[in-house]
Amino acid sequence: MLKGILAISGKPGLFKMITNAKNSIIVESLIDGKRIPAYATSKISSLEDISIFTLDGDAKLADVFVNVFEKNLEVDPKKASSNELKKAFKEALPDYDEERVYVSDIKKVFAWYNILKDKEIITADAIEEYKKSQEEENTEENTEKNND
Repeated sequence: MLKGILAISGKPGLFKMITNAKNSIIVESLIDGKRIPAYATSKISSLEDISIFTLDGDAKLADVFVNVFEKNLEVDPKKASSNELKKAFKEALPDYDEERVYVSDIKKVFAWYNILKDKEIITADAIEEYKKSQEEENTEENTEKNND
């Protein structure tokens, strides 16, 4: 679901990785479709690798997006107050660590979610596919543990 989707520090929105270049990667903005090079000097984060602090560990960003989708939370991070953002996020991830997850982080999560939903990267089908892959992954992990 989030494979190949990147956040680049200092650049608004999200990007899709297109290809590798000689000393950079070529990315395409999900907002306006423009392609630009992203260099190693930029802080580039794959959404697939991002986690949110919880009271007992952390939760994958994809799991948070699944919860937001399933609970049909419609949040405009530009218009919502801090309290509204926290309340909606608490609904999506009840055990998030309120001391380590800031309002700015919550705004970013909802902004990213809205972009991905608008671009139809997050859809009911994509959510189902993600859940199936997670179940298969958990089954494989349990099988490996039992074989040890």
